[in-house]
Amino acid sequence: MQIDQPGAASASSGASPASTQRPAGFDTFLAWYFVIIWGSGYLASKVGMQYAAPFTFLSLRYAVGLVCMVPLVLFSACRWPGSMRELGHLCVAGVLMHAVNLAGSHYTQYFGMSAGNTALILALQPLLTAVFAQRRMGERLAWYHWAGIMMGLAGVALVVWPKLSFQAMAMGSLVAVTISLLSITVGTLYQRVHCPHADLRVAGLIQFSASLLLVAPLAWVVEGFVVRWSWQLLASVLFLVVFASILATNVLHMLMRRGQATRVTSLLFLTPVVAVLLEWVMFGLVPTWLTAVGIAITCAGVALVSVRAMRA
Repeated sequence: MQIDQPGAASASSGASPASTQRPAGFDTFLAWYFVIIWGSGYLASKVGMQYAAPFTFLSLRYAVGLVCMVPLVLFSACRWPGSMRELGHLCVAGVLMHAVNLAGSHYTQYFGMSAGNTALILALQPLLTAVFAQRRMGERLAWYHWAGIMMGLAGVALVVWPKLSFQAMAMGSLVAVTISLLSITVGTLYQRVHCPHADLRVAGLIQFSASLLLVAPLAWVVEGFVVRWSWQLLASVLFLVVFASILATNVLHMLMRRGQATRVTSLLFLTPVVAVLLEWVMFGLVPTWLTAVGIAITCAGVALVSVRAMRA
């Protein structure tokens, strides 16, 4: 699943060409890291929300994220936004990708929708990204790229099909998951278009701050900010902050800068697959034969979407 593109934009402004070169296979390593962490995030969030409601859980997550990011930014040679306009773009992208997206996906399950339903609907993101990228960003997709996208979506449907519960498709859940789907799609592309050379460390600090300012008042007013402290809650928050919100999100933006948007977001098709496999390892939930077929189709679809980059 190689997605290198020679001559792609540097991850931060002012970098020399030599500093942007990567060892062979480095982008493949980053891609697999993103898939594994993003997929395991479903389980970590599920554990954390047993001890705090969604807005409260997210407030803790962004507060811990700020504690991690402040010293990193202060003791690094970071490039800050050069204008209020750039700062505003980073805030908008961050609120969409972090606050609105995660609040929507968390409340989807909080309202009763199963993880299978949620994963299936959110798997539409690569398809929406492909449509938007072709129309607005000048990306040209061949027929086999579209075929790979549809294969990936079909494979995800088979993976989560045994867990689907259509009785859980309440209107509140559908609204929440739709908001999540649109916000992560728009937010990711928004940052790529409007903040292509932003320092990702500073971007993380700014976006955690903006997201916390949005969700903390909601946690207090809507949920009463009730927290049942436990080591499981702290472990899930730390895992999601360090490995998902900071590292995996930055990996996603790095890959977006080095490859086409559709090919990078097609990796999201693999996250429900990872979640299913982790449930098997951690909780003994053995996948069905239908799930195994879905995993094979999903992997084939992602490979098809990435075929041109693999030849590069």
